[in-house]
Amino acid sequence: MGGSVAALGMGLAVIGAGIGIGMIGSRAMEAIARQPEAVGDIRANMILTAALIEGAALIAIVMAFLVA
Repeated sequence: MGGSVAALGMGLAVIGAGIGIGMIGSRAMEAIARQPEAVGDIRANMILTAALIEGAALIAIVMAFLVA
């Protein structure tokens, strides 16, 4: 039973990270379309935020693996 709960936790972490990074990308494209001159700042902030989300997802996956 513990293995299936850990697998569910890992899956939720991956799905949440995927949705979050997808939303970041779509909002960044909207922002670039509105202000093309700010593309450098928007891209840098997008990459930083995506990296933080990936880090949080990786920590969640490791924690779920260790709990199982």
